[in-house]
Amino acid sequence: MSSDSTKPEDYLNKINEVRTLLGTLPEKSSEFCTDAAITRYLAARNGHVKKATNMLKETLKWRTQYKPEEIRWEEIAREAETGKIYRANYTDKYGRTVLVMKPSSQNTKSYKGQIRFLVYCMENAILNLSDNQEQMVWLIDFHGFNMSHISLKVSRETAHVLQEHYPERLGMAILYNPPKIFEPFYKMVKPFLEPKTCNKVKFVYSDDNLSKKLLEDLFDIEQLEVAFGGKNSDAGFSFEKYAEKMRGDDLKFFGSTTVVSSASAHLTNSDSEASDSENKHLVDKEDEKIKNGTLQSPLDTTRTSKPEA
Repeated sequence: MSSDSTKPEDYLNKINEVRTLLGTLPEKSSEFCTDAAITRYLAARNGHVKKATNMLKETLKWRTQYKPEEIRWEEIAREAETGKIYRANYTDKYGRTVLVMKPSSQNTKSYKGQIRFLVYCMENAILNLSDNQEQMVWLIDFHGFNMSHISLKVSRETAHVLQEHYPERLGMAILYNPPKIFEPFYKMVKPFLEPKTCNKVKFVYSDDNLSKKLLEDLFDIEQLEVAFGGKNSDAGFSFEKYAEKMRGDDLKFFGSTTVVSSASAHLTNSDSEASDSENKHLVDKEDEKIKNGTLQSPLDTTRTSKPEA
């Protein structure tokens, strides 16, 4: 549950302390603050009640403004066309939902659109968790990857959203066959990751038996798709089939495939592209420095060796 020394039964008292500090909440916020949710925030802040409460308050504020529960497939379908992120049709041996990510399939330049799509995928993965499971696994396939497929700005925001608003939801992130050129980029992103998150990032290489064993221990190889060394050739991505599945999920969980909202966060793809353009030149400059090896990490100026699995 947590890396601190708090016993599970002691969390009941801490949960009540958090509820007291939160005070009276609107209906949606109150529904979000289940005992399990509060426990995750306590775990993320090592059992510190005030820190966990402040973290949870920020998430409630974010959810009120961003409205992640109102994102529907039709809003983000364009981002999903190439299968750059999709929910696998299998779980790991612990029953955890699996999100497959393929950076080389990046098909848009919209920073806001990409983050909104990620949030939709996170919400959907959580809704599809089994009753006894709260975490998911990310499988990241680097086949065909080059530095034009990735952005420091998006990576930073991904880390922020994951760590601040979905604490204790990531069980493991497996980076499969990352190329040498990815190392300086990871070196730049790592300072923005909390130690707990870093410990969940595993580098796996198809030509390394030791790291491959991690996949074999985690997955049924018969179910794991071929791209990750498995034997399931039918587990790839089909946009048409996936769109049908996601529309089905929207109907199942929300009773509708569309939402009419006045929230400013609901942007069309064209709006999102336009709103990003004013910052794009700054992002491009920063990313260009990474690709050229001239941008240094704010916390680490020494060159690192190949990350260990």
